Amino acid sequence: MPDQLPPCPECASELAYEMGALLVCPMCGHEWVSGDADGAEAHVEVRDSVGNVLADGDSVTIAKDLKVKGAGGGTVKVGTKVNGIRLITDGVGDHDIDAKVPGFGQMQLKSSVVKKVG
Repeated sequence: MPDQLPPCPECASELAYEMGALLVCPMCGHEWVSGDADGAEAHVEVRDSVGNVLADGDSVTIAKDLKVKGAGGGTVKVGTKVNGIRLITDGVGDHDIDAKVPGFGQMQLKSSVVKKVG
């Protein structure tokens, strides 16, 4: 098989499978980026709506009103400050931020609708 997947870098199991951009080992649960031999996360630069580079733990403000679907609905207003964001690669659609939004709780956001604070 020319498209054989590499073994798990943690337990050397040959049963790894693809899940989106990640490879997953069903034996030990380890996840790694395809083509990354040592299993380290690939560095993906995430930028906010004005081009600032975002990192885990940054604080951001919402750059435009966001209608919330599900969980009672509502609207997250422009200027709402969100502290301690976490960048994710496995978000729903093109959502790449996981954060706790005041008044709404845990949700995923798109980097294109936030602006870095400070």
